[in-house]
This record gives sequence, C-alpha cells and structure tokens, in this order.
Amino acid sequence: MTWSAGMYLQFAAERNRPVHDLLARVMTNPVSRAIDLGSGPGNSTEILLAAFPDAHVTGMDSSPEMIAAARDRLPDIDFTLDDIATWVAPGWFDLILANAAIQWVPSHATLLPRLMAKLRPGGSLAVQVPDNLTEATHRLMRQVAEEGPWSDRLLPAFAPWENRLDADRYYRILMPVAQSVDLWRTTYFHRLPSPAGIVEWFRSSTLRGFFALLTADEIVAFEARYQELIEAAYPPLPDGSVLLPFPRLFFVARR
Repeated sequence: MTWSAGMYLQFAAERNRPVHDLLARVMTNPVSRAIDLGSGPGNSTEILLAAFPDAHVTGMDSSPEMIAAARDRLPDIDFTLDDIATWVAPGWFDLILANAAIQWVPSHATLLPRLMAKLRPGGSLAVQVPDNLTEATHRLMRQVAEEGPWSDRLLPAFAPWENRLDADRYYRILMPVAQSVDLWRTTYFHRLPSPAGIVEWFRSSTLRGFFALLTADEIVAFEARYQELIEAAYPPLPDGSVLLPFPRLFFVARR
C-alpha cells in the first residue's frame, strides 16, 4: 500500500491536534534523545521538535513517499526508512513517539514491551491509536466491502483492523514494564465542508488498503457507494458542513 503525503496533509490541523495533546502529557524531563516512529510527512516530528527543542530528534517511516516529504519539510532531521515491526536502533531514548502508527503493526503484546526496553529509566513511550472501528465511517466501509463483488479479494484489507486492542488490554501489557501508565480516550469532532469531506479524509488513510486491491473502475464504484452511505449517516448542518466524530486512544507509559 502506497501513501500520499499531499493527501494526508489535507487535514493537517485536525491530524496535528492529537500530537499536541499527547506530548503535553509527557512528564519525562529532560529529553535528550527522541524518535518519531511512523513519522509520516514530518508533521508530528515538527511538533515533537518544538515540544523538546533541546532534544536530538530523529524520525522513521516505512513509506518512501512519506520519508521524502519529511526530509523536504525538515532537512536538518535524520529520517530513516524502516518498519516499526522490525525496528532496531543503537542506544536508548528518553522519548519514543508513535502517533497514529502502531495500528498498522501486528502483535502489540510483544511490540510494546520491546519499545519500552529501548527507553532509558524514566523515559516515556507516547502512543496514540485511532479508536474508531465501531464508528459509522468504518462500519459502512465494511458494509461496502462485504456487499460488493470484490468481497473475497478485500479480506486482507481488514487485517490491520485486528491489530488494535482496547484500553484494558493495553494497560495489562504495559503494567509489567512501566512504572506508570497514563491512558485516556478523546473524541474529536471535526467540522468538514460536506459528507464528501469524510470520504476524502479516509481516502488518505484507511480506504487506501481497500483501493490497493481493486481495479480503477472498482475503486470508483466502491467510493460512490461508500459516499452514498456516508451522506445518509452524517446529515449536514444548516450550512452544509458535517461533524465527524473521531475517537482516539492515548497512553504515555513511563519506564
């Protein structure tokens, strides 16, 4: 699955707010070495650098397109092409940030302790995971995938959905390896210009997993049906805009 930095940044302000909220809860001080795992086009790395200006900050992503965009955005930062699932780095970190990233990575029960082990004592793992699988956006995505002639071919697109765990499970995984765990859930309400804006939002993320398995004509048909259902599920406000509820799960685990 390929990524488009330009499409992802169409909603930069909305995507950046959870990063600010997450980093505001990091109590580690000082932070001399930090990394942004799944750094995307560098927007979260930029916020990380602003929050900890004295830290040596690096970034990592598995998408060449995202790495190229991040290097253009922050030419003085070292961005590497790597995969969170297999990431190995020399030394230790005071802060590991993974904003809207680990949902694409399997086996969180082993991943999170491995990331915690890369922290210095007192260091923090700061994670944000979209928690929207029961929202209409994703229920309708599943409906379109399952009701169409492409249903069998689209089964692999659901694999990343199985990676996400609930708050209780994350807490139980982190308790044995952390001295403290701060865990919370926030629902953001994003005002978008129309129901089509909701489709556009997910075209840059979750829908890409489905579109990668479809022909060009099938993508058009899938998207048309999805937008039809979205328009019914998200009635417009008097000015034509819509509110997109977007729940996100956060945790800061301190070693």
